Amino acid sequence: MTISKVRETLENIGAISSSSVVQFSPRTRDREIPVFRDTKSGVIFIDDYYVGDDEYQKGEYRGTEVPNLEDFLDTERRVNSFRPFYLGRRVVDFGCGAGNFLRAVRSSTRSASGVELQQSFNDSLNRDGIPCFREISQVPLSDTVFMFHVLEHLPDPLAVLTELKSCIEPGKGTLVVEVPHANDFLIHSLQCKPFIDFTLWSQHLVLHTRDSLHKLLTAAGFMDIRITGVQRYGLANHLTWLSEGKPGGHNGPMALLETEDLSRAYQSALAGQDSTDTLVAIARNGSHQ
Repeated sequence: MTISKVRETLENIGAISSSSVVQFSPRTRDREIPVFRDTKSGVIFIDDYYVGDDEYQKGEYRGTEVPNLEDFLDTERRVNSFRPFYLGRRVVDFGCGAGNFLRAVRSSTRSASGVELQQSFNDSLNRDGIPCFREISQVPLSDTVFMFHVLEHLPDPLAVLTELKSCIEPGKGTLVVEVPHANDFLIHSLQCKPFIDFTLWSQHLVLHTRDSLHKLLTAAGFMDIRITGVQRYGLANHLTWLSEGKPGGHNGPMALLETEDLSRAYQSALAGQDSTDTLVAIARNGSHQ
C-alpha cells in the first residue's frame, strides 16, 4: 500500500508547520476523511491518505470519456499559452489523460509522448502513434515536461518531481506545472461553503499557494521558477455558486454575460489579488551534465 508523504513533505520544505495546522473540513465530498489547513501559509491538504494507483488505472471516477467544454477550453488555453515550450521541442505530458494536449500539439513538436496510468487512455494514444508510458523510467530525455493538474494527486510529490527532473534536458530543459490554488477566490475570500464542500476531493491531496509550490520545486532542484495565476472558471461560474450553490454556471444561461473583455478583466482582477483558481509554474532544470 502506498503511503502518502504529503504532510511530511510540506513540513520538511517549510510550507506548513504543525503548530499552525487546524482542521479545515471534517470530510471531502466523497469520503469521510478530514482536510487540514495551515492558518499561516494557507496551504490545504489531506493527511495520511491515498486513493491508490488502481483507481487511476481503471479511471472509473472520470465517468464519460466524451470531451467536454472544460477539456476543450483548457486545451485551447494551453496550446496558445505554452507555444514556446513545445514548438520544435521534445515534450512529455505527465499524467496526460486522454492526450488532448498531445494530440493538439504533436505536429508542432520534435517529438511528443505521454505518461498515463489509465489503461484505456494509454492504449488509445499508443494506437494513434503517440508513445505513452506507465513509468517515469521509460520516459525519453525531453526539453519540456508538462504536468497539468497532476501534482496534487501524487502521494510523494517530491520523489516524482526529482525523478522527472532526470528526464529533462540538464541546464535548459523546462517543467510546466498547473495546480489548483488554495487561495481560490471562492475558498479564501468568499468562503463559499457549497463550493468548498464540492471542491475538497479525496484525490486532491494538497491545494498549493505560490509559496508552497515554489518551495516544492526548489526542493526538487528546479531553478528560475516563475509562478502566475490563471482563472479557469469565470464570473458566470462564480455567480452560480453564490446564487445557487452548485457548479456548471459556465455552461448555463449566465455564460451569456461573459464577453471576452469581461473574462479578461475578471481574471486580471483575481490575479491582482492572488485569488485565481489555478497556479502555473514554469521552471528550469538547473542540473548540468
